[in-house]
Amino acid sequence: MTEKTPRLRPELDSVPTYKPGRPAAPGGPVAYKLSSNENPYPPLPGVLESALAAAGSFNRYPDMACAGLMAELSDHFKVPLTHLATGTGSVGVAQQLVQSTAGPGDEVIYAWRSFEAYPIITRVAGATPVEVPLTPGEVHDLDAMLAAITERTRLIFVCNPNNPTGTVVHRAELESFLDRVPSGVLVVLDEAYREFIRDERVPDGIELYRDRPNVCVLRTFSKAYGLAGLRVGFAVAHEPVAAALRKTAVPFGVSQIAQDAAVASLRSEAALLERVEALVGERTRVVEGLLGQGWTVPETQANFVWLRLGERTMDFAAACERAGVVVRPFPGEGVRVTIGEVKANDLFLRAAEDFRKEL
Repeated sequence: MTEKTPRLRPELDSVPTYKPGRPAAPGGPVAYKLSSNENPYPPLPGVLESALAAAGSFNRYPDMACAGLMAELSDHFKVPLTHLATGTGSVGVAQQLVQSTAGPGDEVIYAWRSFEAYPIITRVAGATPVEVPLTPGEVHDLDAMLAAITERTRLIFVCNPNNPTGTVVHRAELESFLDRVPSGVLVVLDEAYREFIRDERVPDGIELYRDRPNVCVLRTFSKAYGLAGLRVGFAVAHEPVAAALRKTAVPFGVSQIAQDAAVASLRSEAALLERVEALVGERTRVVEGLLGQGWTVPETQANFVWLRLGERTMDFAAACERAGVVVRPFPGEGVRVTIGEVKANDLFLRAAEDFRKEL
């Protein structure tokens, strides 16, 4: 550092850089991107038309209060308007949550491995991340997370289904956990993949929040609804928490195009359910194919599968790329593979089968 270099916060030296799923290279051998948990379908009926109509006025600022979207969410999920807050995707709202609860000297607990943004947004706020290893079955270890709570704990993330393993925690375990967390600690149920759950033992976080003032639920329009490029998510929480989220939101962060597209998506529920069911069917086919090849695959309730490969992770990712699909590797740990188009899933299964023969 020289005298002419601006002084930056030293805490940033320990902040990992978020690594997005790599796209397929134009004109290259990779035909399909299975690295970002995106929805392979185009926008739902009516969504593109709403977005195009809103685009005609993007010389104006969007509605900062997201009034139309908030009203639609309130009606759709049967929650008070004052219990809602929006943001730039669920990760944007997650960052607002950390900013609202934790700072230097405070602790944020989450499972690991889990969503890779958690350590980033925690460290950016100056708080201390407390990472609790998953169980051998790749599931949140709720007892260990409880044991990690100290008087400095301010927030706990429970990613359900967990990204990148796809595993879930069930109602009995989760309710017992919530009952034992101190009331002054905020528990965030990150349900970005809620729509893909078919396990009836997994509770709806919105039902759990209703009589628990220290529970907040995160949802997004990026996954099942297919609005990843528009960046709109929301939180459901009791009024003090929701009000804090609205205070910490980036002004005008959610564009009018995103707001109107989200409203249209909520009104196209029949088409949404049909598409999600098709993806769940493909998920079943992919998992059964991998199990038939001899792989160990955690039971997934999300729109992706997880393979723990350890030191062979990058070799597997390279093999998939040669086969025509790009997956999301976590070096030294494993790969997460999104459920995509049928042809993409076929290419992935073929690559997995060939690689398995080499082990």
